[in-house]
Amino acid sequence: MKLHVLNTGFFKLDGGAMFGVVPKTLWEKTNPADQNNMCSWAMRSLLIEDGNRLILVDTGIGDKQSEKFFSHYYMYGNDSLHGNLAKLGFHANDITDVFLTHLHFDHCGGAVAWNDTKTGYRTVFPNATYWSTEKHWQWAVEPNAREKASFLAENILPIQESGQLKFIERTGDFTTQALPGMDVLFVDGHTESMMIPQIQYKGKTIVFMADLLPSTGHIPLPYVMGYDTRPLLTLDEKTKFLKHAAANDFVLFLEHDSVNECCTLMETEKGIRLGESFSFSDL
Repeated sequence: MKLHVLNTGFFKLDGGAMFGVVPKTLWEKTNPADQNNMCSWAMRSLLIEDGNRLILVDTGIGDKQSEKFFSHYYMYGNDSLHGNLAKLGFHANDITDVFLTHLHFDHCGGAVAWNDTKTGYRTVFPNATYWSTEKHWQWAVEPNAREKASFLAENILPIQESGQLKFIERTGDFTTQALPGMDVLFVDGHTESMMIPQIQYKGKTIVFMADLLPSTGHIPLPYVMGYDTRPLLTLDEKTKFLKHAAANDFVLFLEHDSVNECCTLMETEKGIRLGESFSFSDL
C-alpha cells in the first residue's frame, strides 16, 4: 500500500465561525486572521494505492461553481486535484473508488463537473464507485436550513444519477474493512454520519480527520466549529476519540490545516494537547 497527499487548493473562512464560542484572542494564537477576520484553510485529499484499487478520499471544492460563489471563499494557490494527480502519474480515469467523508461542498465539489456543453453535469471519475452512507445521503439531499448552503444539489445528485453511488453500511459507530484496508469511524456532531477513515500504514494508524478535527488549533476540547450541527455531541466525540488517539499514538491527517499535514497527540495535565506536527512525507 502507498499513500499520497493531494493538495487541492486553499480557501478562507471566517475565524469566528471556525472556532464557535472560543474568543478570537485565544484562537488567533494558532490560526491568525486577516483584516477581514478570515483564516486560511487547506483542502487536502488522500490517495490510496492498494493493489488494483486507487482510492481517493474527498475531492476538494471543484471548479464548477459561479464566480460569485467562489468570491465568498477567497480561493488561492496553484494546487489542483488533477494537477497533483498528474504529478503522481495518474488520471481521473484511474480512480477506482471515491470515498466522501461527507457531502459539504468543500469535501465533494470536485467529484462532479460541468459536461462539455455546460448544459448539465458529469462525474469526474467515470470508472469509480462513489462511497457515502445512506443516513448521510438522505440528510444531504433533504437538507436542513442550517446546512442547506453547504449541500449543493449539483455536487450530489449527479453521483446517484450516474449509477456510481454505493453506500457503506453503518451498523454502529465503527465499521471494520469498509473498504479494503480501511476502517471507518462514524460521527454525528458536525453533520449526520460523517465518516472518518482509518488506515494501517508503515506500522501506524493513519486517521483522515475530515471535520472532526479541522486543524491543530482545534485540539482543545471546547474548540468546536460554529458550523457543527450538534456541538455538544462533537465535544463528546472529540473527547473519546482524542484520548484514544493519544493513547495509541495515532497519526492524524489534517484535511483543513493550512500549515500542518499531520500531527500526533499527547496527554498533559491540561488535557489532550498537540504532540508533534509534521509533513506526511516524514512518516
